[in-house]
Amino acid sequence: MYRHALVIGKFYPPHAGHHHLVRTAATVAERVTVVAMAAATESLPLADRVRWLREVHAVDPGVVVTGVRCDAPMDLESETVWAAQVASMRAATAAVTATPIDVVLTGEAYGAELARRFGAAHVAVDPDRTQVPVSATAVRADLAGHWHRLAAPVRRDLACRVVVVGAESTGTTTVSQVLAEHYRARGGVWRATAWVPEYGRHYTVAKLAQSRVGRPEAEVTDLVWTAPDFAVIAGRQNRMEDLAAATGSPLVVCDTDAFATTIWERRYLGRDSHHARVAGTVDLPRRDVYLVTDHIGVPFVQDGLRDGEQVRARMTGWFTAALTAAGHSWVLLTGTLDQRLRLAVRVVDQLLAVRCSFAEPMKAEAVGG
Repeated sequence: MYRHALVIGKFYPPHAGHHHLVRTAATVAERVTVVAMAAATESLPLADRVRWLREVHAVDPGVVVTGVRCDAPMDLESETVWAAQVASMRAATAAVTATPIDVVLTGEAYGAELARRFGAAHVAVDPDRTQVPVSATAVRADLAGHWHRLAAPVRRDLACRVVVVGAESTGTTTVSQVLAEHYRARGGVWRATAWVPEYGRHYTVAKLAQSRVGRPEAEVTDLVWTAPDFAVIAGRQNRMEDLAAATGSPLVVCDTDAFATTIWERRYLGRDSHHARVAGTVDLPRRDVYLVTDHIGVPFVQDGLRDGEQVRARMTGWFTAALTAAGHSWVLLTGTLDQRLRLAVRVVDQLLAVRCSFAEPMKAEAVGG
């Protein structure tokens, strides 16, 4: 049993092989310091990598995760580059502990030399990738194909999130469901594409049922909405969305979200009521695009839970104005259902191409020096 193990990596992004390495270190050392190293050429923020690693390894005893920016080049033949890289590693480690490192665990060919420079033993962990057949290079080249190799927190934050919003009876539920089904039909990992329903509708049904306990004749127009109602809806909507992102495919399709709940709060309580914003949008997850279903050309259908035919046009304007003011990307869907779906698919395909790609990391060079 060693006293202090060091695990170094880019974790770009963290995957099952990385977690196997860290957990192996936790079995051979009392304390494990994991140092994530990021460079300016890379497209995943260092803070995200550190946060993911901390979340995944919170249950592993003795594991501490930290990070450091290092823009020294990659050159295993250069003494000055080695010195620069190791200096960054030492500084990052010293920032969290003064305990000397007595073992370095890696799955890389340079591991023995790295351990020597720390005056520590070296333990090679799955260098041939036979126990966990995955690498960060492979993940970056085909994120969807290796999606199952990512831990839930990583999937949650890397998933492309598409939110369909709009006024009552403008087809938000239909469009979002059909869009999710379109991607499920592609097969493979896409079969797990999640559709997140509108929690506010479930909440309305429950609220109406409760109202009818004492007044069987009560209708949806008789309901009295309060600010805490919208806070509950926004918070629950966020939790449902995060769970879907953590367990589904690289795409999550949402029928509304916490941001849209703020518009509904304005609809019922006026523009000065902000409980949904405080409860649900302060830590709003990143979303890639909002698809706004236009009211024009869509007949209003009363299903027993709707009461806003007279404000549909205004609400469409509220959605587009609020999304614009907040700096969100949004696309207005018009025309028939088929036309709306075709445009939605074109938008989502573009975004998936971006979300599933990574900037190239620095390549190792053999220039000496």
